[in-house]
Amino acid sequence: MDESTPLGAQIARDHRRAERLASTTFPSPDQTRILTIANQKGGVGKTTTTVNVAAALASHGLEVLVVDIDPQGNASTALSIDHSTGVDGIYEVLIDDYDISEVVAQSPEFETLKCVPATIDLAGAEIDLVSKVAREMRLHRALTKYLEEQDEAGQRVDYVLIDCPPSLGLLTVNAFVAAREVFIPIQCEYYALEGVSQLLKSIQMIQQHLNPELWISTVLLTMYDGRTRLSAQVAEEVRTHFEDQVLRTVIPRSVRISEAPSYGRTVISYEPSSSGALSYREAAEEISLRGIKNG
Repeated sequence: MDESTPLGAQIARDHRRAERLASTTFPSPDQTRILTIANQKGGVGKTTTTVNVAAALASHGLEVLVVDIDPQGNASTALSIDHSTGVDGIYEVLIDDYDISEVVAQSPEFETLKCVPATIDLAGAEIDLVSKVAREMRLHRALTKYLEEQDEAGQRVDYVLIDCPPSLGLLTVNAFVAAREVFIPIQCEYYALEGVSQLLKSIQMIQQHLNPELWISTVLLTMYDGRTRLSAQVAEEVRTHFEDQVLRTVIPRSVRISEAPSYGRTVISYEPSSSGALSYREAAEEISLRGIKNG
């Protein structure tokens, strides 16, 4: 391989990254880590990040559960999970008191990856939740029960990733109450930090009134374009605001990442040697190592 050309150098770098990751073991956390992936701004790569980090963790043998509470159901689509009308999913858990074990589905990509799907019924859940007792706690209670059942069965879940809608309504509040960690994807574009202040205020309110254990553990820069000065400027600004939470890994703009969902796949299985897949695997590695460091 001629590494004197930009393309050749990139291919060689990706090959070395792939070789290193192939021989790397992701440590299992001491207890289940529950992360809510949230950003009320749309189009920041939130769902893409959820499914690809989940797949990357599962590809290294960790037990992962994705909870899709976005009415669009894009995380379910990307994991090839049926979420058509009539399929039981997270709506039935939140509104009809189903157990998660009754609706959870196995992803065909990895044996250790499962998903609780979101159906179109979830579009009305915000209204249906209003009249429910302890409406902010319903996901927390269902998830706690499921994780205890898995523990007792000797099938402990290592990671739970909750994919939120791009809003700060009752569904997102349920996700914040159920989680211990907040994971914020931020795209490297103009206005990247606009609106994040409102998200931080919402998280602070949840901490004060509903979930004092909640904290922002992870920030991931997405849609990074190394050819532009704008991406570098945004990345620098985000690292200034979230000095300890930002992962070193950044997710590049990638055609492969965008293509994968149309095949019902994550980029981790669709094109595992692509720069996008390698970046998500490195991000997942950082997340797993940080979990051990932070206890």
